[in-house]
Amino acid sequence: MKKLLAVLVLGACAGAASAADVVGNPKAAPAKIEMCIGCHGIPGYKSAFPEVYQVPMIGGQSAKYIEAALHAYKKGDRKHPSMRGIAASLSDQDIADVAAYYSQQTAQNRK
Repeated sequence: MKKLLAVLVLGACAGAASAADVVGNPKAAPAKIEMCIGCHGIPGYKSAFPEVYQVPMIGGQSAKYIEAALHAYKKGDRKHPSMRGIAASLSDQDIADVAAYYSQQTAQNRK
């Protein structure tokens, strides 16, 4: 019984460690951000689905915020059909890469 408990604890720790090991690479992001640019790369853009609202510019936002938002969309904690679909298609590495890329943007080079 003690061996089983030890194996379960080690397995849980290994899973947590691998999730924490994901490091964003902004150079890997350009192929992943094409779906973001269409809305988030247009200054003053307003979406009409599911309702009309101002789409935020995400360039320069903190990587932690972008990662948290994408994970929340992926889990369904944040509600927006388009963003949920996009986030659901991203791996944890993709999310980290996209977040790292956008966190390095400034007002002059936002996409």
